[in-house]
Amino acid sequence: MAVAQKLQRCAVSQTGKHSASVIFLHGSGDTGQGLRAWVRDVLKQDLAFTHIRVIYPTAPARPYTPMRGALSHVWFDRYKISADCAEHLESIDSMCSLLGTVIQEEVRAGVPKHRMIIGGFSMGGAMALHLACRYYPEVAGVFALSSFLNKDSVVYQAVQDRRGQSLPELFQCHGTADELVLHRWGEETGALLRGVGMATSFHSIPGLNHQLSSVELESLRSWILKKLPPDSPSHGQ
Repeated sequence: MAVAQKLQRCAVSQTGKHSASVIFLHGSGDTGQGLRAWVRDVLKQDLAFTHIRVIYPTAPARPYTPMRGALSHVWFDRYKISADCAEHLESIDSMCSLLGTVIQEEVRAGVPKHRMIIGGFSMGGAMALHLACRYYPEVAGVFALSSFLNKDSVVYQAVQDRRGQSLPELFQCHGTADELVLHRWGEETGALLRGVGMATSFHSIPGLNHQLSSVELESLRSWILKKLPPDSPSHGQ
């Protein structure tokens, strides 16, 4: 299968000592390079830090059911784009395994998991939630921009099972005018995760459709710096 290959990626390197990492996952049909360019276009500069490496992996091309089986760069398959259907867990779990290799590479580079944040746009945000909540709950945080989880997602049970244990904090942004991933789907996702014990914050962006905005990316930058400050006394432990 295509997911057996090593993930392609691009990265924005830190300007100083590398002590933390952010893994930013693109939406369906995009690439890591495409997302980096989009972020740069919106912010008028890269999302860059003195101590944090920002990694943009690319999902391998695979048949995508909502596109009638056409090949697309997607993290997993969906039966349809809806909050009311089952998850395609086989493809989700295969990709969690593959993305785990990106995390392990950062660990080998000297960055502990508690100095990492995983997040994404649209489908990338849903993928990040599966990865962080089910497989890597030690990470510092997870973000989901214009994203949602299916109403019966296994992520909810995974979070509930860890109630009282360490869980990453969730940062969400969602445009009120989003016609592809409805604003209420994102809002419901955050409310359900909060209900099973996850610390969450949800930020509505007035008038924004299914896209990125400078307001949300600046808010994201501030949140990343709060979760991954330049000097952590626990770094390397």
